[in-house]
Amino acid sequence: MNIKNALSEKIAGEITLSPKPGQTIRKWRNVFDISQTDLACCLGISPSVISDYESGRRKSPGIQTVKKIIKALIEIDEKHKGSNILHQYKSMFDTDEGILEIMEYPFSIPADVFIKNIDGNVLTSDNIGMNKNVKGFTLLDSIKTIKTINTSDYTHLYGWNTDRALVFTCIQFGRSPMIAVRVHPVKPTVVVYHQPGAVDSLAVKLAERENISLVVTNLPLGELKKKLISIPER
Repeated sequence: MNIKNALSEKIAGEITLSPKPGQTIRKWRNVFDISQTDLACCLGISPSVISDYESGRRKSPGIQTVKKIIKALIEIDEKHKGSNILHQYKSMFDTDEGILEIMEYPFSIPADVFIKNIDGNVLTSDNIGMNKNVKGFTLLDSIKTIKTINTSDYTHLYGWNTDRALVFTCIQFGRSPMIAVRVHPVKPTVVVYHQPGAVDSLAVKLAERENISLVVTNLPLGELKKKLISIPER
């Protein structure tokens, strides 16, 4: 895998699909831990231009400008930060836990707003986990994850933030993913089952015990992925 190309495509897709591109640019600049001044210097523009893009005062940049911003972020990471972010992403996608997509949101999303956006049906009791926020998601191939994951790999599922949704595809009965979630000390805000064959009642009980919203969505996978990436701020 060419991690630079893969990460560049991922960032470009997030910015393009985002309801607030400026906030998404700021999110990635913060992920790379790069100041507006350093980014602007690399691009040969004024820091106020970056500030205007991120705040929404300036019209969202076109695709060519977005490409230049992404190239600058990666260039600074390589030249001045030891490729720290590139290495982190490579470690995530080189493991075998079945990550199909992973993303941090540029803003916090209330659990109920997140669930409504993906046409989710909540299986757990009323208000379980509904007072929490979702700050990112990880989309997983359930079968591959359960078969291959180990303790060290598990942390990769959470990206940069544990307040997230774990979204499992290829669900048969739904017991194994919730058992895996329960035995690990780090807990997600929401667990989503995509088009499950069935949901074992034990999975619901485990989710309630951990104060996690357990949700089912039957959206086509492509549509679900698009909704997860482009979810709007309330």
